[in-house]
Amino acid sequence: MNLEEIKHIAVIGAGNMGHQIAALCAIHGYRTLCMDTDEGVLEKAENFFTSYLDKQVKKGRLNAEQSQEAADNLQFTPDLEKAVGTADFVIEAVVEILDAKRELFSKIDKLAPKHAILTTNSSYIVSSKIADATSRQEKVCNMHFFNPALVMKLVEIVKGDHVSDETADLVFQLSEKIGKMPVVLKREVEGFLINRIVRVIRHEAYWLHEMGIASIEDIDKACVYGLGHPMGPFKLNDLTGLDLSYIQAMEKFKRTGNPVDLPYTSLVEKYTQGKYGRKTGEGWYKYQSD
Repeated sequence: MNLEEIKHIAVIGAGNMGHQIAALCAIHGYRTLCMDTDEGVLEKAENFFTSYLDKQVKKGRLNAEQSQEAADNLQFTPDLEKAVGTADFVIEAVVEILDAKRELFSKIDKLAPKHAILTTNSSYIVSSKIADATSRQEKVCNMHFFNPALVMKLVEIVKGDHVSDETADLVFQLSEKIGKMPVVLKREVEGFLINRIVRVIRHEAYWLHEMGIASIEDIDKACVYGLGHPMGPFKLNDLTGLDLSYIQAMEKFKRTGNPVDLPYTSLVEKYTQGKYGRKTGEGWYKYQSD
């Protein structure tokens, strides 16, 4: 299969990342189905897409015809078979739990055409831990977008030993086609490039906060005005989701059994209180609804 043969993209998961990835594909001309089992999440995703297109037209970034074409390209569905049944390319964006991803990929493998490439948007889990749940291991690859996916340019592509050159090349080409800047990891490593770097910064930020050395606000200011980062580690954590950070830490602890991998106490407190960041209106900071 070559890039021109990719006509239909399925995005599985309509949450914070999934619905933006689906919108991105639709805007760039791909017939896209966005699937989620939660009807409420699907409704919210569809409302976001309609509102986003209207804003892009008002800002002059899309004209009315382009907006309508994008709207026509994207459908939302709770039916997995409908979503992937004719897909040439699948992007999974569900919860960061390995067992859940393996079960999902096994189902997709049975429903999707044999030529379809299956990618995961996982930010930590390498695809070799998922691929053997399918009959097409050479077509299973990491394709990690960054939040917000409609804005952030980077896509990390991880070429594990099981991934064919053709698959990695097609994922790279598709990333460019939808306006992204792809980078390729030649070997699998947990957390890939950016999250490994960010994890070290966030670890130090949590420690500085919990030791009472500096406030959350001042730690963020230091990173913005001293390092030139667009936002500090706590505001970034609010954007990506404290629930995601908690789940990733717990999943790693389950694998290693090392107490060092457990989430920091302050993160656990926020998680148990349901304060996940921007998505809930409060995390490390409080937010007014937009």
